[in-house]
This record gives sequence, C-alpha cells and structure tokens, in this order.
Amino acid sequence: MTQAGSVYGEALYQLAKEEGLDQTIFHQLEVLGDSFSREPEFIRLLALPNLTKQERCQVLDDSFRGRVHPYLLNFLKILTEKGYIRHFHQCREAYTQHYHQDRGILPVTAVTAVALSQGQIRRLTDKLRQITGKQIVLRSRIDPAVLGGIRLDYDGQRLDDTVSHRMDTLRDLLKKTVL
Repeated sequence: MTQAGSVYGEALYQLAKEEGLDQTIFHQLEVLGDSFSREPEFIRLLALPNLTKQERCQVLDDSFRGRVHPYLLNFLKILTEKGYIRHFHQCREAYTQHYHQDRGILPVTAVTAVALSQGQIRRLTDKLRQITGKQIVLRSRIDPAVLGGIRLDYDGQRLDDTVSHRMDTLRDLLKKTVL
C-alpha cells in the first residue's frame, strides 16, 4: 500500500467514524471501488494532465453528486486535485482495514480446486469464528492448480493444506535426500 493511500484512507475513515458515517462510506467505497475496477479508464480520465483541476472536479460532480455522500465526493475531489486519484484503491484498502479492525471483522480468502458447498462455507466460517473470536467475512476463490485441499489467506498469513503444497514439500524433501 502506498503512503498516500494509507494516509488519505485513514483520514477519511477517522472523519467518517467521528460523524457516525463509517458504515455508509464503507459501502459506498465498496461500490465505487468495484465500478472503478470495471472501468479503469475513469481513474485515468481524472488523472489526465491536459484537463484542468476544475474540469476533473466537474466530472466528479456530474458523475456522483447526489449519488454518494458529500464527504466521499469531496474526498474524491481532494485526491484528484492533489494528483493522488490513482491511489484510490489503496485509500479504499486502508479505510477497509480500519473499518474491519474497529468492528472485529476478519476477511478470509479460501482457495480450493472446486467450489465449496454452502454447508462447507458455513462450517468453515463457524470454525474460524471460534478460533479467532472475530466475525468472519469469507471469500472463496477457485484455483484448479491447488489440486485439492484448502488454502486460507487472512491477516497477512497463509495456511496451506493443499495437495499442490504437500507435493511441493515432498519434492523439496526428496531433493535434499542423499541416495
């Protein structure tokens, strides 16, 4: 995460929290982030040097006034005026980290070779909640390269109990074995 993303994202979070708007801004940031990911040209437009700051801010007004909270609209304008709009996703990430930390939420990504059933998702979520004592937001991702088993990524950690990881471990062990 960039320093600008961290500083600006935390500043937005602190303001939203003080005003009791942290949940509203969180949800609007999620929607904006998804939209900007689908349409990366919009961020590039806001960063064009051949448009004046006023023109770029007008684009934001035309696009979002009345659709997002004024604090969030002004935040986007500040990022645009300062030339930091390209750091939007890092700002969103910093905001999300503070939001999750304050609410005891732990995002976890489960990577499997095949889709998890609803029952498996529920049992895994319940088990992780018992272990961590936090509310779990589980995202599952399918990666056929893991071959089987499950890999959990959360809080900067990786718990890997996949077939491909076991095979890699065995391969390394065999390489070190002298015959």
